[in-house]
Amino acid sequence: MNTLKTLAGEGKATVVDRKSEFIGYAAPVASEEEAVRFVASIKKKHADARHNVFAYVLRGGAVKRYSDDGEPQGSAGMPVLDVLVKAGLDCAVVVVTRYFGGILLGTGGLVRAYSGAASAAIEAAGTVTLEECSVLKVILSYNDHSRIGNDLKRAGANVTGTEFGESVTITLTVPEDGREDLCRRITELTAGRAETTVCGSIMAPRA
Repeated sequence: MNTLKTLAGEGKATVVDRKSEFIGYAAPVASEEEAVRFVASIKKKHADARHNVFAYVLRGGAVKRYSDDGEPQGSAGMPVLDVLVKAGLDCAVVVVTRYFGGILLGTGGLVRAYSGAASAAIEAAGTVTLEECSVLKVILSYNDHSRIGNDLKRAGANVTGTEFGESVTITLTVPEDGREDLCRRITELTAGRAETTVCGSIMAPRA
């Protein structure tokens, strides 16, 4: 089963160290283009800041990018990336904006501050584990619809849409490894009357 741990949403947090303000922003992203746009939006928002450091991870760690944005090499971007990697996150981006407070922090101080702001932003965003799910469309009678409702839930299916017309059309997701069992169960419960179609797959929150 393919699973993916990523951010549940966007998060923001601020860390102050010896008068320097470090503002962390974290967000889930589906592509490198989306990550780049997020970084650009934060840079535009904080165009007056001294540094806008970023890091992101995509494709199971196959794509890793970071930037120190003018900070001493290894003191900013890499520590932010390390936070993402150690948290086991994928498809995620973090930007840490720094407003200089007039006191030099040194390499060690910068590492702690950037890492702290990144960790705080990730905590604010929260995390979620996604798994590969099949998307199914099931067309069945009203009587069969009332009969199989509880079985769908027990099978781990998540009904995402229901249309009522001459018949009932259910759109649902089910973990990839449970798809065949669910299709077999629907066939048994409806004596083969239901029409089940696999429409594709998505990454969805683990139940």
